Amino acid sequence: MKFVAAVVVAVLALGACESGSGGDAKAGGERGAAVVAPGKPGEPARTLSPEEAAKELPDDSPNAADVTYVRMMIVHHAQALEMTALVPERAGGTPVKRLADRIRAAQEPEIGAMRGWLTAHGKDGAADGHGAHDHGAMPGMATEEQLARLRAAEGRAFDELFLKLMITHHQGALTMGATVLSEGSNVQVEEMANDVIAQQTAEINRMRTM
Repeated sequence: MKFVAAVVVAVLALGACESGSGGDAKAGGERGAAVVAPGKPGEPARTLSPEEAAKELPDDSPNAADVTYVRMMIVHHAQALEMTALVPERAGGTPVKRLADRIRAAQEPEIGAMRGWLTAHGKDGAADGHGAHDHGAMPGMATEEQLARLRAAEGRAFDELFLKLMITHHQGALTMGATVLSEGSNVQVEEMANDVIAQQTAEINRMRTM
C-alpha cells in the first residue's frame, strides 16, 4: 500500500509541475509524463509511463474474504449485543455494566456500517456458501449452552462468566480480523478490521484487569 501511495503522489506532483510550466508542459503533456515510482526496500526507483503506473494500482474490488468477514462480523457483533443486553438486570458490579455500555455503543454503529457496506456492494443477500449464520464457523462465539448459563447467572457469578465469554468472543474477532487483513482486498474492509482489532484489543486488556 505504501508503494501505491507513493506512485499516486508522484503522479500528482508531476501533474502539478506540468500545469505550471507553460509551453514546455504542453509539449511534455503530449508525450505523457514519466512517473518516478520509489522502489521496494533495497530496490532502486523505477521510471514508469502513466499507463504502467496505472497498472501498479491494485484492484480494490471486494473479494470473497471481504464479504465473508463483513457478513460473519455482523453475526459476531449481534451475539455480543445479546450478551450485553443481559447485563443491566443480572450484573453485580458497576465496572461490568460500564463495559457493556461501551461495547454496545461501539458495536451497534459498526453493525449498521457493515450492513451499509454490503448493500453498497450488492452483497446483502444470503451468504454464498460460507455459513455466515453458522456460529461454529466463527472463532470465539459462545455456545447455546454457555449463553443459557449466562442467562441463569446473577451477581458476581454472572460478572465472572460474562468476562470469560466476552474475552473469548473478542479474541475470536481478532482472529477474524487478522484473516481478512491477510486475504481481503478492499480498503474499506481493511479499515473496519483494523478498527475492530484496535478497539477489542483494548477491551480485552481492560477485562483481564477486572
